[in-house]
Amino acid sequence: MAPIRLAIVGLGKIARDQHLGAIEATDGIELVAVASRHARLDGVACFHEIGDLLDSDVEIDAVSLCTPPQGRFSQAKAALDAGKHVMLEKPPGATLSEVYALEALARRKGLTLFSTWHSRAAAAVEPARALLAKRKIRSVAVEWKEDVRHWHPGQAWIWEPGGLGVFDPGINALSIVTRILPEEFHLTRSELTFPANRAAPIAASLVFETDGGVPVSAEFDWRQTGPQTWDIRVETDEGSVVLTHGGSRLFVNGESVIVEEDKEYRNLYRDFVALVMKGAIDTDFSPLVHVADAFMLGRRIQTAAFED
Repeated sequence: MAPIRLAIVGLGKIARDQHLGAIEATDGIELVAVASRHARLDGVACFHEIGDLLDSDVEIDAVSLCTPPQGRFSQAKAALDAGKHVMLEKPPGATLSEVYALEALARRKGLTLFSTWHSRAAAAVEPARALLAKRKIRSVAVEWKEDVRHWHPGQAWIWEPGGLGVFDPGINALSIVTRILPEEFHLTRSELTFPANRAAPIAASLVFETDGGVPVSAEFDWRQTGPQTWDIRVETDEGSVVLTHGGSRLFVNGESVIVEEDKEYRNLYRDFVALVMKGAIDTDFSPLVHVADAFMLGRRIQTAAFED
C-alpha cells in the first residue's frame, strides 16, 4: 500500500526533537507538508496555517498536531472536517469537553483519531503492566521532577491557562500509571504551587486511591536542576517494581530487568500507521481526566515569582 501522506502542524521543539526523526524511521508514512507560523522545513510543502494547508492542492491523508494544547481543538476539527486522520501530541487538548467532542466527530466521520501518550510507549511500561497484573499492590509513589528552563526554554504558553504548567510533564507520569495499574484510581487531595506571576502551577502534590483502597501519591516539580527524576515505585506483596528514566528502565526487587534507548515516538508512529490501516480510534483521555481533577480539587499555594 502507498504510504500515509502526513502533514505536521507546529514545527517547534518537540516536532524537531522527536517527530521528524520518528517519521523518517517509520515504514508506511511519509512527511509531505508542514504548517508552522515561525518555521519552514526543506523538501516539503510549507504553509503558515493549517487552513492554508487544507485549502491547498497538496494531497495529504493525515495530520500530526504538535502545537500547544490551547487552540488545538479548532485545528483538529478542521482536519477531521476535511477528511484527514489526526494524531494528537500530548496533552490531547486544553479541556475535557473539547477532546471528547473530537472523539465523537472522528467516529461520525469514520476517521482515525490517536491521542498519544509518548511515555506509555517507553520500553518498560508494558512489561511492568504484565508483572503488576500478577501481584498484589501495596502502594504506588511517583516522583517526577525536572528543570523547566532546560526542557521548555522561552515557552510562555505552558504558563498560560490551558498550558498545564508542571502537569505538562506530570501528565506523562499519569499516562504510565493509568496504563500499568490493574485498578482504576481517583484523586482525594491536591496541592498546587503557583508562582506569584504565573497562571499555571510549578509544582503539585497529589494523593489518589484505587478502587481497592491502595494509596497512590505523586510529586511533580519543575524546579529541579542537575539530574532529573522520572520515577514510579510500586510496592507489592512480592517486593518492589520500579520504573525510572521516564519508563525506559525497569527494576524488580532492585535488579535491573530492562534498560532501553528512547524509541517512544517511533513506537507512536508505528501505532498510528496501524490505526489508520484498520480505520481505528485510540483515545484514552484518562490522564487528562486526572489532571482536570487536580485543578478542581487543588488547594492553591503561592510561591516566589518565576522568571525564565
